[in-house]
Amino acid sequence: MSDQAHRTASDRETERGNDFDRARDQAQRMQIHSESGVLFEQAMAQTRMAICLADPNQEDQPIVFVNRAFRELTGYEEDEIVGRNCRFLQGPGTDPAQVRKLREAIASEDVVVVELLNYRKDGSTFWNALHLGPIYNEDGSVRYLFGSQWDVTDVHAARADEKHARMMEREISHRMKNMFAVISSIVTMTGKLDGAEGLAEKINARIRSLGRAHEAMLEVSFTEGPTDPRKLFEDLLTPYAPQGRDSLTLTGGKVPLDSNVVSVLALTLHELAINAVKHGAFAAQEGHVSLEWQVIDGSEGDGRLRLLWTETGGADPGPGPERHGVGMTIIGRMLAMGEGEIRYDWRAEGLHVDIQFPTSI
Repeated sequence: MSDQAHRTASDRETERGNDFDRARDQAQRMQIHSESGVLFEQAMAQTRMAICLADPNQEDQPIVFVNRAFRELTGYEEDEIVGRNCRFLQGPGTDPAQVRKLREAIASEDVVVVELLNYRKDGSTFWNALHLGPIYNEDGSVRYLFGSQWDVTDVHAARADEKHARMMEREISHRMKNMFAVISSIVTMTGKLDGAEGLAEKINARIRSLGRAHEAMLEVSFTEGPTDPRKLFEDLLTPYAPQGRDSLTLTGGKVPLDSNVVSVLALTLHELAINAVKHGAFAAQEGHVSLEWQVIDGSEGDGRLRLLWTETGGADPGPGPERHGVGMTIIGRMLAMGEGEIRYDWRAEGLHVDIQFPTSI
C-alpha cells in the first residue's frame, strides 16, 4: 500500500471514530431527555452509519435497537436481530482474540475499536470495524451498549495485498540471489577448467551488476506506474566511484521501467563504470560522473528513455578507440536488439555518452 493510501485509510478511521463519538453522545443526550426514545430512533434511523444498541442489564445482553444501515449491512430484518446477542454475526473465521477484547471492554465499561470478520445473512463475509462503548443513566449506571459498524473490507483487502506483496518480494529476492550465485559459480568453475580465470571474473562482474540492479528494483516491482531509478543507479555506480556517492551527480525523475529495461540499464552502466575506472573519471580521486535521465518522445511519438553520461575531472580520456572495448560492443549490440542506440563523444574534459532506447523492450 502506498503512503497516500495509508494516510487515506488512517483519515477514514479517524473520521469514523469521530462519528462514533458524536453519535454516542447524541444517543446519550436523547436517552436522558426523551425516555420515550422517539427522537433517538428518528435520528439514528436516518444516519448512514450502522448502529445498534444492546441492553447489558438483560440476560445475554440482547440487541434492543438497530437502524436501517445496520439491516442493510448485515442483510437481516429487524425481527431477526432484536432480542439476539450480537455474536450471531460471528462465524468460523472470526478471530477469538478480538472477541475477547470486546468482552473485556464491556466488563470494564471501556470504549473499544476492533476489526471482526462478520457474516451476513446470505453467508457472505465483511470486515467490520466495530466501535463499542457504554451509554450511562443519570445516576452513572450503564443503560445501553452503543455499537457502530463500518464495512472496511476494502481497507482490509489493501492491507492483505500489501502483506502478500512484501512476502513475494522477500521470496523473489531470496531466489534471485541463489540464481545469480549458481550462475556465478558455473562461470568460475568453467573459467578455471579452461584456464580463463580473468575472463570468468569479467563475466562474474557483469552478473553481480545484474544482481544489484534487480535487487534494487524489487523495492518498486509491485508499484504501478513510473519508477524513480535513483537508488538503482546509486547501487550500480557507487562501488566503482573513488569517493562513493560524492563522485556522482544523479538528475532525473520517475520513468517507466520493466525488467528487460533494468537488465539493459545494469549492463550499460556497469560497462561505462568499468571503462571510467580504467581510463576516465573514476581513475582519478577527483573524478566525477554526472548521469541524467528522462523520457522523451521518439520519432513516432513513442516514449524513449534517454540517459546522458558525463565524465569530468578524470584521467586523460585519450583517443576514442582505446576506450571502445568488448564491454562497449556488448552495450551496442544489446541496445541495437532493443531498437536503442548509443553515441560517444570523447571531449577534452571527459567522455560524454548519449543513450536512448524504448521504455519497454
